[in-house]
Amino acid sequence: MDRSQGISMSSEPGPLSASEEGLYPSALEEMERKLLKRAREVEGLDEEIALLRVKLASALAQEPRNTELLLKGLTVLIRAVATKARYSPKAEEDFYKNTLSVLNGLGKTLFNENFEEPH
Repeated sequence: MDRSQGISMSSEPGPLSASEEGLYPSALEEMERKLLKRAREVEGLDEEIALLRVKLASALAQEPRNTELLLKGLTVLIRAVATKARYSPKAEEDFYKNTLSVLNGLGKTLFNENFEEPH
């Protein structure tokens, strides 16, 4: 049965509403589809980062000597935190200030003292 975008799945868990259309919902159980709907409303990475921290701590509590698990978990966590920082308002402001500083420097170099910095 074709239900979303030309994708046919066997053992599909029932009809989908318009809000549940897409590639993935047809492969999910009813509870997962409800969670998917809620997940679409979440912005940012705060919840994912918090979940990674909790899961990493739980896994290490069960296997405290598992260095490979620690390194893999920390790698994923560091990447998520770095991604969040790249897209944060502060990062955007810093980028703006740094760009403005470079442009001001170019203006002073090209136009000498005749250049006025914008405020």
